[in-house]
Amino acid sequence: MARAKTTSQKRQSGASLTTVIGLLAGFALVIAAMFWGGSPASFVDGPALLIVFGGTFAVTLASFSLTDMGRAAGAIGQVIMRRHHNPSLAAYEVIELAERARNDGVLGLQERLAKLKTEPFLIKAMSLVVDGTPGETVESILRREVDTNAGRQQTSADVFRKAAEISPAMGLIGTLVGLVQMLGNLNDPTTIGPAMAVALLTTFYGAVLANMVFAPLATKLERSSDGEVLVHNVYLVGAASIGRQENPRRLEMLLNAMLPPTHRIQYFD
Repeated sequence: MARAKTTSQKRQSGASLTTVIGLLAGFALVIAAMFWGGSPASFVDGPALLIVFGGTFAVTLASFSLTDMGRAAGAIGQVIMRRHHNPSLAAYEVIELAERARNDGVLGLQERLAKLKTEPFLIKAMSLVVDGTPGETVESILRREVDTNAGRQQTSADVFRKAAEISPAMGLIGTLVGLVQMLGNLNDPTTIGPAMAVALLTTFYGAVLANMVFAPLATKLERSSDGEVLVHNVYLVGAASIGRQENPRRLEMLLNAMLPPTHRIQYFD
């Protein structure tokens, strides 16, 4: 007997707030330290901002295309708002679809497609099955799409990783610029302060950008991409199995073989 799972349980997910909470908490602590030790205005310097922010963008752009940069910028919102990927619920979903296809035929899946709006990959997979595409062809088409999407996500993560490498280097370059300016004008005391500000603040900006923005975003995007790939592979295996008209019990065994131990399911008693 199958273990029932409601649609609301399957769709239970939400925006990943851990990234937002972590970033806000980190910046709040830094800003609090600024206020505690004196005037926060002393941490703002135009030339230092130009060197670190402008330099990081320029050098990262030299390593990637504008398309890659734009896709990485768009991925920031996806990292924050993307739903949690639960492979167990995805496995229950495809087994239920397989049972319906076995009992009512693949055309019986059509009425379910309208309820899968939040899962475009699953909609595409089931649409191929409903159209009568052979299971092997379904698997081939979906496999290429999974690999393509994973490659795009990895490129976006690579953009953030590169930016995390470049921003401290730009901070060091700014420090050297400030020191050169200071040493070259020791006879004019009015120039020492601004030059020292550039020297110190560029290192500060570079460290903040690398360790509090770019590196966490890259890690989060990679983990989110891994979860998405696993769920998409669950949908792929399920669609191919339905296309081959296999027994749903066999599909459950196939899915458990690819799922991590903590996410394995027991649909049939």
